[in-house]
Amino acid sequence: MFKCLIIDDEELARALLESYVKKLDFLELHGSYESPLDAMVTLKEQAIDVIFLDIQMPDLKGTDFAKMIPAETKVIFTTAYSDYAIQGFELDALDYLLKPITFERFLKAVSKLKVTHTEVSKTEYITIKSGYDLHKIKLEDIDYIESDSEYVVFYLNGRKIMSYQTLKSLEKTLPTSMFLRVHRSYIVNKAKVTGLKGRDLLLNEIIIPVSDSYYNTVKSELF
Repeated sequence: MFKCLIIDDEELARALLESYVKKLDFLELHGSYESPLDAMVTLKEQAIDVIFLDIQMPDLKGTDFAKMIPAETKVIFTTAYSDYAIQGFELDALDYLLKPITFERFLKAVSKLKVTHTEVSKTEYITIKSGYDLHKIKLEDIDYIESDSEYVVFYLNGRKIMSYQTLKSLEKTLPTSMFLRVHRSYIVNKAKVTGLKGRDLLLNEIIIPVSDSYYNTVKSELF
């Protein structure tokens, strides 16, 4: 299931896209907004897979907003102006839909989500550089990752590996289908989570704190 947002200042355009999303069982609408500014709160609280984003809007152009969203969130531009196509693809958009948008063209665009998801899921290993050593680690063996100043520590089945990198940069490389940021200092393997007690995540006997800013995302993603 791919979580999506619709952002378009035209009500009829939003309604059309909403009707298309409802027809597909692999899409889940988490918000439909008239302005990109209204969508910012949702993006902070939830991990969104794709945004259907109009380009020409009064408050903030879609091409400018696309530069502000998380790197793992895909963008499908929607616009009535074909001259924006090149700019859209320069921003690494998943697709570019020219209005009026037919369902067939919409379906072709969102089908690309399945292709990119499959490619990510095939990445079963990660290579971790620790000092002069390289470690090839199965993603499924990672319990959680902790930030330690300019380093991160990978916890794997009772052992740990320290690597010189930031949690923020690492977050962009890990598949969001498997891992979730729950605190400024922690990323967890979703499959290893066994419970939520107050503001703490449980990984069996391990306790991981959850920041207030990530709490709603943790509840919606894991429970």
